[in-house]
Amino acid sequence: MTETPHRTCIKICGIRDPEMGRFAVEAGADAIGMVFYAPSPRAVDLKMGVAIKKMLPTHALSVALFVNPDASLVQQVIADIAPSVLQFHGDESAEFCAQFKRPFWKAVRVAPTTDLLEFSRCFARADRLLLDADAISNRAVGSNDKPLYGGTGEVFDWDLIPAAIGHSIVLSGGLTVANVAGAIGRVKPWAVDVSSGVERQKGVKSRDLIQQFIQAVQKEDIRE
Repeated sequence: MTETPHRTCIKICGIRDPEMGRFAVEAGADAIGMVFYAPSPRAVDLKMGVAIKKMLPTHALSVALFVNPDASLVQQVIADIAPSVLQFHGDESAEFCAQFKRPFWKAVRVAPTTDLLEFSRCFARADRLLLDADAISNRAVGSNDKPLYGGTGEVFDWDLIPAAIGHSIVLSGGLTVANVAGAIGRVKPWAVDVSSGVERQKGVKSRDLIQQFIQAVQKEDIRE
């Protein structure tokens, strides 16, 4: 009897237009991310978020990403867009994230001093933890003199991920066509999340790179 190969879910984050969102899903992505954080070069407004969500196939996960938002913004996105998942990518508390009573992922910026097991306990109500790099460029500033958070293209040390949680995480941070197979082989995450790694310039996605990234994940899953 042939065993079914492990299936790594794929999220393409920082989608800024409906056509690219639909293309990513039709190419094999399981989820797309929309950024509701104005300083990001990948940010979208509510109107564009609605248009992107309407264009997605029904089976695709829509993920709304926030960075230290006002609760009113999150509530407005839920009301207008009804995303499948909320993703909190800043310094939000567990209580803040859970108050919306929606599935949510909590990002953690991983450094050698990060206690991921303790973080997992603190955010036990999160559906997933998303592990990103604690990059120096996260402390750079964009418009409005605010930190950029994520999308830096920097990789963290995957050996810092405890085996106890590795299989359940969303792995992010500097993933590209060149390194995603190695990341899956070492960490075996539930999902991989890419943004800058499939861009031809900051904030502008490449269809070719999206296809190549998805194919690299699928090929590694078969090999595993």
